[in-house]
Amino acid sequence: MPSREYTGTELDAGVCVIVVDGEPGKGPSLHRHPYEEVFVVLEGEATFTLGDEERVVRGGEVVVAPAGVVHGFVNSGDGPLRQVDIHVSREFDTEWL
Repeated sequence: MPSREYTGTELDAGVCVIVVDGEPGKGPSLHRHPYEEVFVVLEGEATFTLGDEERVVRGGEVVVAPAGVVHGFVNSGDGPLRQVDIHVSREFDTEWL
């Protein structure tokens, strides 16, 4: 999935940011972080897994993955998925499952 990643060090901030431009059917596998992750969906449709819950969201919606909760998403639409993912941490810390 094409994306641009920025660490808090690069941004001189307390967060990391990923700008996502995803193709249909693509997305990160299940993972978790020791901090919250906020997903701001700008355009398209994504199906998010948050623990035992599955949620379909579209442009204009926001999803929050709590710290320690297993999550992932896939572009479930037929067009591009554009979103901004905000990691509430100065550095990325991801456990891939």
